[in-house]
Amino acid sequence: MGRDGSIDWLCLPRFDSGASFAALLGGERFGRWLLAPKGEVVGVNRRYRDGTLVLETDFATASGAVRVVDCMPLKGHGRTVVRAVEGLSGEVEMRMELVIRFDYGATIPWVQSDEEEMLAVAGPDALYLRTEVEVHGEQLRTVADFTVREGEDIPFTLTWNPSHQEAPDAMDGLWAIRHTERWWREWSGTCAFTGEYADEVLRSLIVLKALTYRPTGGIVAAPTTSLPEAIGGERNWDYRYCWLRDAVLTLDALMLGGFSQEALAFGGWVLRATASHPSQTQVLYGVAGERRLHEYELDHLPGYEGSKPVRVGNAAADQFQLDVFGELLDAAYRGRDLTGQLAASGWERQIALLDYLEEVWREPDEGIWEVRGPRRQFTHSKVMAWVGFDRAVKTVENQGAPGDADRWRRVRDEIHEQVCEEGYDAERNTFTQYYGSKDLDAATLLIPAVGFLPPDDARVIGTIDAIQSELAADGWVRRYSTGEGTDDVDGLRGEEGAFLPCSFWLADALAMAGRRDEARDLFERLLGLTNDVGLISEEYDTERGRLIGNFPQAFTHLALINTASLLGGAKSMSRPTGLDGPHGHVV
Repeated sequence: MGRDGSIDWLCLPRFDSGASFAALLGGERFGRWLLAPKGEVVGVNRRYRDGTLVLETDFATASGAVRVVDCMPLKGHGRTVVRAVEGLSGEVEMRMELVIRFDYGATIPWVQSDEEEMLAVAGPDALYLRTEVEVHGEQLRTVADFTVREGEDIPFTLTWNPSHQEAPDAMDGLWAIRHTERWWREWSGTCAFTGEYADEVLRSLIVLKALTYRPTGGIVAAPTTSLPEAIGGERNWDYRYCWLRDAVLTLDALMLGGFSQEALAFGGWVLRATASHPSQTQVLYGVAGERRLHEYELDHLPGYEGSKPVRVGNAAADQFQLDVFGELLDAAYRGRDLTGQLAASGWERQIALLDYLEEVWREPDEGIWEVRGPRRQFTHSKVMAWVGFDRAVKTVENQGAPGDADRWRRVRDEIHEQVCEEGYDAERNTFTQYYGSKDLDAATLLIPAVGFLPPDDARVIGTIDAIQSELAADGWVRRYSTGEGTDDVDGLRGEEGAFLPCSFWLADALAMAGRRDEARDLFERLLGLTNDVGLISEEYDTERGRLIGNFPQAFTHLALINTASLLGGAKSMSRPTGLDGPHGHVV
């Protein structure tokens, strides 16, 4: 919900469902739900209740103050939004405007109401509004004007249901808020992270939990689509899907917090989604493991602050991204290291993955940044291919798995030698974006993190310094070089903002290289970019001083957790149980 009391984006019943409210991408006529004082507001203050996703927004007016409380109850499987207005002082005239536009703002529903509820129906979708306040229709919207006095509580519930089914049971909105708050507090109370940045880590873990599709355990990158990487630009993508690239960081973050069941659920999703021939492995999938994520444009939406096109689906699902194989094999290794167990069936699948990776690691790919230009020999992609074989060797050496470690070691060493020769610019003492390029890539900051080279290696130090100089001249890291004078690597026009996960990676690399004061300073500045309720997006517009990109962004929150652990001295947690049993494995 925005600071104006309006919910401008809502997709039900899944993250990737057609939005019922799409005002975020074009204005209120495309759907929203406003609940706010009718007159002038002189002060607004928002917060989450501690350890929860129950949002409180306090509005101060000349005649009094009210609080709007928002949550999505677990009861009803995430299909209901509950809002309640609490009178804090005096009396305040309130306005409710509900504008329902199914299918991303394209469809105006048929609305009917009686004394108990309002029903909006169009095609497969139905929304039920229930409240004690009298509502009426006005210019294709449902509205209500009412007064709230000190001590009063007025709830509203909005529930999605398939239109062919009977109406769902009514929900007591005030009870739902109390129950939701209690559930979140109990969940948060089990968090095992006790490091210096415990509050920031817990908020990020709550975000990960909120981005989880409960029926499958899949965690989406963000709940939004087409929030631009540059205001007015074309770099607008749909992030309501699950990326395998996040697997290692996700497992580490969940286990750092002690949330073994969430790790188990996510690991199960990974196993099901990737259950195919290795050559058919995708970089991203739908929340239930869907493979076809056809990308198309919604021409009727003008876009966030005029940023077009608005896209649904993601064509990156059809790309060849070599690094994802290393990510999968690293996640498998981490999972076994955490559980102390080796599943024969899982290891057989990984051997098949290694056989395929041995065939294709020399090929060019679209890389970690999913470029829309030609395929290249990306340095980071080759490093992650090295990771895949390195983890296979370690699985045999350290975890007792059967396998041809000598063969994998030879391939690993060949990749290492090639990267150090072809992906390294000796004249400038830095790794480059791809073989033969002079451009830089912030993904090479991960070289020490994955163990490819020691953090104090002169080539790593040179890469850190070069990226600070060329990709982070203003203190915030860009992913790679864009604009005039650089290779047209991504096939897109214009530039983008600073990529916040890369800034966290720089903090990590600095810390590992012994430059902890620099790392801590950067990390503290990054924490200062979160919004008023502790959420952060993918990118930052340094000229406008604002967050941009899809929001909130799981990748950024994962990077935040990792850096907090590195700098804040997180305590280790006990080894989880049940992560490698008959109902699913971590990896």
